[in-house]
Amino acid sequence: MAVNLTDEILLKVEKPSRYAGGEWNSVIKNLEQVKIRFAFCFPDTYEVGMSHLGMKILYHMLNEREDVYCERVFTPWIDMEQKMREHNIPLFALETRDEISKFDFIGFTLQYEMSYSNIINMLDLAGLPVLSSERTNQHPFVCAGGPCAYNPEPLAEIIDFFILGESEEVLNEVMDQYRSWQDLKGARRDFLEMIAGIQGVYVPGFYQVSYKEDGTIKSVNPVQDNYPSKIKKRIISDLDEVYYPDKVIVPFGEVVHDRIMLELFRGCIRGCRFCQAGYIYRPVREKSLPRLTGLTEKLINSTGYEEISLSSLSTSDFTRFHELAEKIMEISKGKRVNLSLPSLRIDSVSMALLEQVQKVRKSGLTLAPEAGTQRLRNVINKGITYENIIESVSLAFKAGWSSIKLYFMIGLPTETYSDLDGIAELAYNIIDEYYKIPKEQRAKGLKVTVSTSNFVPKAFTPFQWEAQNTVETIKEKQLYLKDKLRHKNITFNWHDAKLSLMEGIFSRGDRRLSKVLIKAWEKGCKFDGWNEHFKYDAWMQAFNEAGIDPEFYANRRRGLDEVLSWSLIDIGVSLTFFKREYEKAIKEETTPNCRQKCVGCGAASFERGVCFEQAKG
Repeated sequence: MAVNLTDEILLKVEKPSRYAGGEWNSVIKNLEQVKIRFAFCFPDTYEVGMSHLGMKILYHMLNEREDVYCERVFTPWIDMEQKMREHNIPLFALETRDEISKFDFIGFTLQYEMSYSNIINMLDLAGLPVLSSERTNQHPFVCAGGPCAYNPEPLAEIIDFFILGESEEVLNEVMDQYRSWQDLKGARRDFLEMIAGIQGVYVPGFYQVSYKEDGTIKSVNPVQDNYPSKIKKRIISDLDEVYYPDKVIVPFGEVVHDRIMLELFRGCIRGCRFCQAGYIYRPVREKSLPRLTGLTEKLINSTGYEEISLSSLSTSDFTRFHELAEKIMEISKGKRVNLSLPSLRIDSVSMALLEQVQKVRKSGLTLAPEAGTQRLRNVINKGITYENIIESVSLAFKAGWSSIKLYFMIGLPTETYSDLDGIAELAYNIIDEYYKIPKEQRAKGLKVTVSTSNFVPKAFTPFQWEAQNTVETIKEKQLYLKDKLRHKNITFNWHDAKLSLMEGIFSRGDRRLSKVLIKAWEKGCKFDGWNEHFKYDAWMQAFNEAGIDPEFYANRRRGLDEVLSWSLIDIGVSLTFFKREYEKAIKEETTPNCRQKCVGCGAASFERGVCFEQAKG
């Protein structure tokens, strides 16, 4: 039943277009012809969620099915939630404004650990039990996927089932099984039994975790022999054949990434040791040039967007990158469509491409050295040198850029204050490069932005065993850098150390954290990723009441043989490889990228996976 969302309510909240629906290219269906209703929930605001490529893909893919209606749901902002609770308005979907408690599925995408409290809040707003064990046949199935699902355990008591890997095929198979279950009129557990055998599906209720006296995990085992002992992620082998929308919803209001996003490939050849995405999305699979140029034309025509962004983990590693960029600029010529190049490797910038891109509209250039010294860049296997960086910014300045953004991490394994000095030295050397160019030949208004995030160890990386810096240590390093970077042309940004601590806790946590999440939500925690709403003291109280030490999860180094909460998951990259990479990191040894040499990570032998070495053969 549609909720009564009156104009009186919408006129009293910030950005009412967040809740209106009806945007260009949104999908409207006849409910009498639909068998399954799926609420795709993004646990953050409309502006953030509508910028997410995965939502765009899966929304339109599910709606291609005649028997499924997928609608969008976002976390209401503070003011809207207050009005909803005052007027007893349950959480609703944008397309029909129907309350989502009446849907068949509620699916969350897990992009960031600090959105977990929003998941609980959204379930409560929908009038649904927070714990999966308390749901009955009268309730929707609650599922989740996305990068954070690779360590699903902190949400194990809340989510009914997780999807590990790329969802396009898995979701369709789950929908097919649901149709069968509907016909059988079975119990709730029966459906979970039916999908537990689908590759990429993890039902946490079917697994039992036991612990040692010191609090570490002793074992993770299925409660019955017929459940898989390992959950193998799902990948799509042919990206030309996989579904990709040729039209996307165009929001009424401004969103974070208000542009066309063109996915070039999945995976990454680089192997940066801190980067979870670089491992969980292996092996690398590319789309063909004809497929990409065809999508470009269709998306420009169907949306009217004035910017197109090439989306992947490392854009310029696309094998025909320059040719593609030139073809896209040719397609968009005369249409005032800007080509955006995020994730650009700073060792592969060409003067010709920079000059072509700036013809339409010039924006700042973003580079990610990650560490300030070559020693530490070797530790993290960044694969670039000081010379690469300086050459890149010199080319950029000569091509007319005057705004450079530099991204670094602090708190990386083996980091010293000499490495922090290296960040400052690099920033000042970049300024020197700018002033080497004759005044009449360079653009005005030099601005160097130095942004530092705090290293958070992630599951399925060579640093998954490492201890995270304490809040106090991070703050000391931030103040040290702030003092070093006092210059009229430098802007220094840093990330909240307490927020990074929380991220670290949940990135490597286990299912005991579910009760902490619920307690924190009861204390008013939500929108934790937004600094103005992050309640650190409330979180610490929740840990204290749950009898759980947060430092046990974030600031403790794991033993290489410790059973990790994500040990049940198989991403194709072997544990042996991660251990070998960790040992090489400590020795400051680098590993070549996948196009230089296959280093035996395991992805090559993964079912349906094709790595670079195999592709050559």
